[in-house]
Amino acid sequence: MKIIDAHIHFSNIKSFKETAEKRSGVDYSAKGIQKEFAEAGVVLGIGMGLTETDGLGFPDPKAQSPMGLDLEQAVPQSIVTCLGINPYTLNHQSLEKIEAEIQKDGVVGFKIYLGYYPFYAYDEIYQSIYQLAAAYQLPVVFHTGDTYSDRGLLKYSHPLTIDEVAVKNRNVNFMMAHLGDPWVLTAAEVINKNPNVYADLSGWIVGTQADLDKHRHGRFLDHIRHALSYCEQHEKLLFGTDWPLVPVKPYIDFIGELIPERYHEDVFYNTAVRLFPKLNPFL
Repeated sequence: MKIIDAHIHFSNIKSFKETAEKRSGVDYSAKGIQKEFAEAGVVLGIGMGLTETDGLGFPDPKAQSPMGLDLEQAVPQSIVTCLGINPYTLNHQSLEKIEAEIQKDGVVGFKIYLGYYPFYAYDEIYQSIYQLAAAYQLPVVFHTGDTYSDRGLLKYSHPLTIDEVAVKNRNVNFMMAHLGDPWVLTAAEVINKNPNVYADLSGWIVGTQADLDKHRHGRFLDHIRHALSYCEQHEKLLFGTDWPLVPVKPYIDFIGELIPERYHEDVFYNTAVRLFPKLNPFL
């Protein structure tokens, strides 16, 4: 089975480097991700654009839109990009740069970091991005759920806020990262109700194979199992790792156990191809 990892990172972010070194044990580099993809059968990864400028970590209010993938000078051919959007630097000039970037082959969508930046998904500040998404038929990915930074504000990243933006922008497809964890049942309902809302299953565990094994049993995953059972449209769920927060192959096995086998081809590959129409030339 071919696999697309619909949510990875490849940016020069201090916290990602620390997580790779101290928690997940992955080699956070081009060589590292290419090796993991080859061993796991992943044919393509979608990198979420993210940059920081002041050394204080993310969110960085000064990061210029669009934010890209800057871990190394060259991005591996097996990785495409969702342009990161910083609302604080979103203006006429940056919108011109964004529109120029999205016409490049390797740019396949947008990423908006709800919770990290204090704006709701339906805030007027993002409307220009939704207009571009509609014009170029590109999806918009939202961070939803818990924030990796303690400077985030959770009310902005609650998945219920996606319902309003989805209703007001039916000509745009949206993907909720992390299925809104821990509010996964709400996220499942937003998916069930809205034909243009999808979700990825990334970032539920941070750590090593041992951490994944520890959480396979017991009650830690009860809320996720409930949400996956409640979700009526598994064909709108996408596999993702949030690499480097967890190694790729063990997380594939972890998600494979949670998703019924009859949905594997959709979750691990087909849905990403449908949601991100610019992926086809890379496959």
